[in-house]
Amino acid sequence: MAGTHHGHTPAAWTGVIIAFIGFCISGAFMVLANPLGFWAGLVVVALGGVVGMAMKAAGMGAPKPAHEDLAQVIAANKLTAKV
Repeated sequence: MAGTHHGHTPAAWTGVIIAFIGFCISGAFMVLANPLGFWAGLVVVALGGVVGMAMKAAGMGAPKPAHEDLAQVIAANKLTAKV
C-alpha cells in the first residue's frame, strides 16, 4: 500500500525495540531455567506496548487519516499499484 506510514514512527520503533529487548531477556532466562527472569522479560515486553501507545497518544505516532470516500481510496490504490 503506497503512501502509508504504518510502523514508520518514533512511537512504533520505540515500542518494538523495548518489546524485542524484553523478548531477548525472557528467552535467555527461559534457557537458564529461571522463571522469575522469564516473567520479568515478559513484563518488559508488555511495557514496550504501553510505551508505544503512550508515545502515540503524545503525538509521536502516525496521524489519523482524513475521512475519504471509498471510491477515491480504491482509485488511488489502482493508480499507485505496481504490476
